[in-house]
Amino acid sequence: MENLDQRLVSTWFNVQSFVPPSYIQPPESRPGRVTSGKTIPVIDLGGHDHAFITKHILKASEEYGFFQVINHGVSKDLIDETMNIFKEFHAMPPKEKVNECSRDPNGRCKLYTSGENYERDAIQYWKDTLSHPCPHSGEYMEYWPQKPSKYRLSLLLS
Repeated sequence: MENLDQRLVSTWFNVQSFVPPSYIQPPESRPGRVTSGKTIPVIDLGGHDHAFITKHILKASEEYGFFQVINHGVSKDLIDETMNIFKEFHAMPPKEKVNECSRDPNGRCKLYTSGENYERDAIQYWKDTLSHPCPHSGEYMEYWPQKPSKYRLSLLLS
């Protein structure tokens, strides 16, 4: 059985010239035909009518599956900085990423690939995921990755 650091997509995606068979979705599981006539729903969080906003979020979720959010109050600079920190994290050597995510004795800070049930899932998803609690209080921060150096600060500011 492979170790987690060997299974991470970020470990092998730029080395292999093919997609492993377990990552190929069967035809019946692939998205249907996408029509270009629909536009992505836009949800404006800048309004004060919470019932109206909630109704539009539900409608967009049910009819389209996702939506774009505007006027959310998060600056472009903070979004860009956070994305760069996440890219830096995922560019680290696999063993280093695994070590950064293994300090939590209760397993709340975890790094996994595809899904949490990798061994049981016949079909894998093309993703690596870092997951941990992130309350504004900073509780659990001692278990968050220490690398990249700005990781913790970026999450506290967001």
